[in-house]
Amino acid sequence: MPIGTVLATNGVVIPNAVGVDIGCGMCAVKTNIRVETVTPEVLRKKIMRGIRKQIPLGKEHHKQAQDEKYMPQDFEIDKLEIVKRRYVSATKQVGTLGGGNHFIELQKDDEGWMWIMIHSGSRNLGKQVGDYYNEKADMLNRRWFSTVKSEIQLPFIPLYDPLFKEYWKEMEYCIAFGLCNRRLMMQRIEEVIADAIPEAEFEPMINIAHNYAAWENHFGENCIVHRKGATRVRLGEVGIIPGSQGTSSYIVEGLGNPDSFMSCSHGAGRVMSRTEAVHTLNLEAEKERLDNLGIVHAIRCQQDLEEAASAYKNIEKVIAEEQDLVKVKVHLSPIAVIKG
Repeated sequence: MPIGTVLATNGVVIPNAVGVDIGCGMCAVKTNIRVETVTPEVLRKKIMRGIRKQIPLGKEHHKQAQDEKYMPQDFEIDKLEIVKRRYVSATKQVGTLGGGNHFIELQKDDEGWMWIMIHSGSRNLGKQVGDYYNEKADMLNRRWFSTVKSEIQLPFIPLYDPLFKEYWKEMEYCIAFGLCNRRLMMQRIEEVIADAIPEAEFEPMINIAHNYAAWENHFGENCIVHRKGATRVRLGEVGIIPGSQGTSSYIVEGLGNPDSFMSCSHGAGRVMSRTEAVHTLNLEAEKERLDNLGIVHAIRCQQDLEEAASAYKNIEKVIAEEQDLVKVKVHLSPIAVIKG
């Protein structure tokens, strides 16, 4: 399932069409801080250093389990096969960023206000759930001689099979966990900023997921819409489309275009693989580009080029291509970036 795909099905769910980072998504918060009032010393030594102390990055997690109040509520954990097994580990992973293209950014809107943006998901929990049910679906499809070819790796679970309800409940938990993860990180970033800038105030958090399946009605039919790296944007619904490291991000409003199943992109999208980026991009050129823009970043070695801006499409062109899907509400420019 290519990243960026939207797929509607009739009465079946496809674990691989959701992917393994179930509930991965974005959140953003506007502050009352004027960016020009924040000195480089406060930005680097108090805010960015403080965030790194509070939030484990990459494969790191908390050494101690976090309070269960930060975990999803109102779920029957004992009935969730994989969540039950991974719950203790998950309590140490809530409020952690993860790796790959996950990030924390401080940004500036066109009026000069500071924003906080986070891209993260359900950590290892989503991968465990996704892999487990994809394997179960594959076994099910082979047993019943499914006409879906196994080589395309999209085995499905029919609505009437008991496995459907099991997957659906665990997927919903992972979506909720992804939100809890981003919310806790945002809370701790706000605490760091408030400690550095006592007069700081924060607006309510905007949150969206872009890896999930949901029951929806399209073209007069109830169907299951899978979004893997795609954002739902019903008419008037708020979405977040981030750029790559060092480029613009956008808060958008949905136009409810039925032909896209009311969806838009979840980001810029890659033009080269991580391996290709590491082997072909110039380290000094990528560092110089961000330095010249005055962006605080962490590109230090060749491996960091996995997430360099040149590995991604031009976000301005991506936004221009989906003017029939969304309209831009807020344009954001990065001032400081933390990558997983």
